[in-house]
This record gives sequence, structure tokens and C-alpha cells, in this order.
Amino acid sequence: MMNFYKMVFSFSLILGTIISISATSWFTAWIGLEINLLSLMPLMKSFKNKFSAEASLKYFITQAMASATLIFSIILIANFKYSSFFEISNLSSPLLNLALLMKIGAAPLHFWLPEVVSGISWYMNMIILTWQKIAPMILLFYSMKSSILISMFIILSALIGSLEGINQTCLRKLLVFSSINHISWMLSALSSSLNSWLLYFSIYSFMNLNIIFLLNLNKIFFFSQIDKMTPNKSIKFFFFMNFLSLGGLPPFIGFFIKWITLNEMIYNKLFFLSIMLIILTLIALYFYLRMTFSTLMLSTTENINPHFIQKSLFCLSFSSFITLSSMTLLFSFTFFI
Repeated sequence: MMNFYKMVFSFSLILGTIISISATSWFTAWIGLEINLLSLMPLMKSFKNKFSAEASLKYFITQAMASATLIFSIILIANFKYSSFFEISNLSSPLLNLALLMKIGAAPLHFWLPEVVSGISWYMNMIILTWQKIAPMILLFYSMKSSILISMFIILSALIGSLEGINQTCLRKLLVFSSINHISWMLSALSSSLNSWLLYFSIYSFMNLNIIFLLNLNKIFFFSQIDKMTPNKSIKFFFFMNFLSLGGLPPFIGFFIKWITLNEMIYNKLFFLSIMLIILTLIALYFYLRMTFSTLMLSTTENINPHFIQKSLFCLSFSSFITLSSMTLLFSFTFFI
């Protein structure tokens, strides 16, 4: 019975996203977002986790606030042709963008995201950090008019996502602030072209899937638990390569997507924004490197756990191969350019 209701609401969740991205009107897109939201709420509730009810309530309140702002801006757009007193489109377009930016958790409208993800499972973290960004970002691509507003959100997301992640010991919050930092890159790619955003989002989702799958497999939620669950340093090395790729360290595949985004930004003469993103991303890369070095270089007891190796070795090898294969992609891309 439990699996049946999860299957039904998961199908409804996917259906809501498909309705939003394929809608021909803003009202239909809003309906798709509401179907998506109401389908996610039963999936977030878990009887084994006492914090899931609080997280679900926080998520519902913030998403309802964003949906109310979105439908208000849609009404303003629909009634624009009947207004002769002032330019309503100058007000409705920023409101529409703000509502969609709140839905994806872009800074400084990210206040709900760390509190929500710290009380739910890794599976729901994966959905919120990846799938729930698809429909709002594609709708944002259709309504992106104010370049100054988007540029402010890009810089603030990169800044807050980098600085707030430095002192985090909870891995769920660490991935959240990493996601906020990656939102700035996604918005930059989205302002260039939809294909660039699609490439960036696909590779980002793949890297997050690798990390969250292994953390969920071993029930790891805090940084201090990594040493206890993965005492073998060779396994930890392959595991942390995914974090370095997420931070954008060359020659990993995370650097490849950022390089493509920077290339298009420079082509569009967004020099200041490019420099700010590079500087602020170095801060995000710092706490990934610090976490990696402190785990690999401190002396620990290396008792090999066969149960962990048996479960994780194939996934680690496969994800590490994909992560390192970006070196070939980089050389091929440079050759053809």
C-alpha cells in the first residue's frame, strides 16, 4: 500500500513538471506547479522521521507564498491590456521572476531551503535539489527580462552559497549551500541559452546523484560519520573525487560545464559577472578541498569494511570513471575549437 501511494504521487509529481514546461499559457504553468507541489507533500512525510512534518510545513508555506506571488503577477499580465494608467508589465515581470527564484531557492530567497532539507531523507533531498528546479527554471527562461535583477541574484547566490557552506558539518546543509552556489551558474547559463542550462543541470544532477546515493546507502548525515563508515582511504579518495568535481576543480567534469558557461558569458561580454563567479566559486572549492584533505591526510584506523566495499565499489568506480572522463571531453572540445 505504501509503495502504491508513493508510485501514484511520484507519477503526479512528474506530470506536474511536464505540464508546466509544456504549457502554452502562464495559468496552465501555474496549475502544473501546484500539482507538483501538492504531489511532493505526501512524499516528504515520513513516520520514521519526526522532523519531516515540520519540514513539510515549512516547504508548503514558502511554496504557497511563491505561488500566490506568481498568480498575482499572472493576473497583472492578463489585465495589462486593460490598464491605461501605468505600465503594469514593469511590475509584473520582476514579481514573476521573484516568485520563480523563491521556488528554486536562489539567494537571498533561500531562507527556507536549509531548514527544509535538514529534516527530510536523502531521497527527498535529491528531488528538491534537482527535479524541483526544472519547471521554475524553464519558466524563468521564458520570463527573464530584467538582466539587472538576475545579475543581482547570480552574485548573491554565489556569495551566500560559498560563505555559508564553510562552517557546515551537516552534509545535507553542505549540499544545499553548494546547490545555491550552483544556482548562480545555472542562472548564468540560462541567460545565455537553454541548451547550456540543460547541459549544466544534467551533469550537476548526475554528480549529486552519485554523492547522495552513497551517503544514503551508508546512512551518513554528518561529516564526522564519514571516517566511521569509510575507513579505507582508497575508497574515500574515489568518493571525494565527486565532491571535487562538484566544486569545479579541473580536470573533473564539474569544471567542464563551468568552462562552457564562462565561455558563453565572455562571448556575451559579461566580464564583471564572470570574474565575480570565478572568485566566489574559489571559496566554495576551498571547503571541498578542506574537507577532502582533512579526511584523507589525518591518521585514522584503516580497518577495511567488506560490507561497505561490496555495496559501494561498483558505484564508486563507475562514478569516478565518469568524473575523470571529462579530461577527454576537455581535450576534444579544445581540439575542435
